[in-house]
Amino acid sequence: MPIKKLLFASLLICSMIQSSHGATKERLFTDLEKGALEVTATPSRTGEGVVLAAGVDKLSITWKVSSTATKEPEFKIIKVKLCYAPVSQVDRPWRKTENELFKDKSCPHKISSFSYDPTVKTAQSFNYTLERDIPTGTYYVRAYAVDAKDHEVAFGQSTNEDKTTNLFSVQAISGRHKSLDIASVCFSVFSVVALLVFFVNEKRKAKIEQSK
Repeated sequence: MPIKKLLFASLLICSMIQSSHGATKERLFTDLEKGALEVTATPSRTGEGVVLAAGVDKLSITWKVSSTATKEPEFKIIKVKLCYAPVSQVDRPWRKTENELFKDKSCPHKISSFSYDPTVKTAQSFNYTLERDIPTGTYYVRAYAVDAKDHEVAFGQSTNEDKTTNLFSVQAISGRHKSLDIASVCFSVFSVVALLVFFVNEKRKAKIEQSK
């Protein structure tokens, strides 16, 4: 009897966990309030054909809550992300856009997050240096408003609905970085020193043995 009760309790806990996960997975992008956040992203270099350099160039990002936002009372955190434009998603399933938020891979690069203060009505601005590990591609910026349960409830983005305007291109860092070369040299020197110490110790041991 105790074993049956234990098994029943285990099944009940598993079903509750599964239900909890299911509730999270059912959250859809199309259920979010669209345009609740007004977002702009201005690159440090602009112009036709300009490609930004990862690890070097910056974005000046501004966001504010739209006057038409209806879910503002639910906002607790604003999460800002770097997203792939459709042109950089072609033949790349690992960047695919999905309506189910837990499956979506279009905005994997976290930029920053802010606690939302409803008393601040002015636009919030900050500068962001493109991370060194950002892949080559075309991007835009999206901001999500998140509630107390860490669920996205609204969003806004720096491009239009079709994701064809105000895009910017980034060139990833290619080749070996200087810090990697320095680390490689240091490791090589350490290896040589360790080898010399080993041989010296071995010779010393051999002399001691011979003297005996």
